[in-house]
Amino acid sequence: MSNISARDIALSIASKMAEESKSLTDKEKIHLFEEVKQTLHDISPLKSQPVDRVRWVDIDKVQANDYNPNSVAGQEMQLLYTSILHDGYTQPVVTVYDDKNDTYVIVDGFHRYFTCKTKQDIFDRNNGMLPVVVLNKDINDRMASTVRHNRARGKHSIGGMSSMVFQMLDNGWGDAEVCNHLGMSADELLRLKHLTGFSKLFDDVEYNKTWTTKHQIKLKKKQDDLDKLRLTDNG
Repeated sequence: MSNISARDIALSIASKMAEESKSLTDKEKIHLFEEVKQTLHDISPLKSQPVDRVRWVDIDKVQANDYNPNSVAGQEMQLLYTSILHDGYTQPVVTVYDDKNDTYVIVDGFHRYFTCKTKQDIFDRNNGMLPVVVLNKDINDRMASTVRHNRARGKHSIGGMSSMVFQMLDNGWGDAEVCNHLGMSADELLRLKHLTGFSKLFDDVEYNKTWTTKHQIKLKKKQDDLDKLRLTDNG
């Protein structure tokens, strides 16, 4: 009985909202409905899933990240535009929210964002809004999410991904963590290291199966200096 009562209340509220919103502009309606969706999301049994809360945000509040290795050819970009033109947005852009700057930083979906940003007909149809979902992740996890999305589609550049992996290692992740989070084998990671030529950045360091980061180099140099000092004292 309580379920029926809750349903009746919800339908009554929806009916009143539909009537009251007739005097609002499209932008005002969007913001109002977003508040309602957020309230429903807060009590949803599926609120742990990002897709449970697809939100429309002002596209000026969305920005690209500086590490995405994904690339799309001009012809594919045109196909994406045609798809969005005819079918609308069927996938939200994956983001993280930067509360300091009140912006949504793209994890995956830059080209869907770019299409709305640069195609006036799409921009106008969306009222300058973009559909996004929000993840709660730190920088390494963000980069890992980006790579996973790209690899799942088979679209990622070697140069861009190598740079991202190097940042992960330099931020403190080990080879095992990188492989685990990116779905990458140890041999694949090793080939990536060699192919990208990062070893040339460290001519004074032996380059083998371990991709030595700047932090690791400093620690190794410090240990070598201590060993030399001990040898001198013993001599």
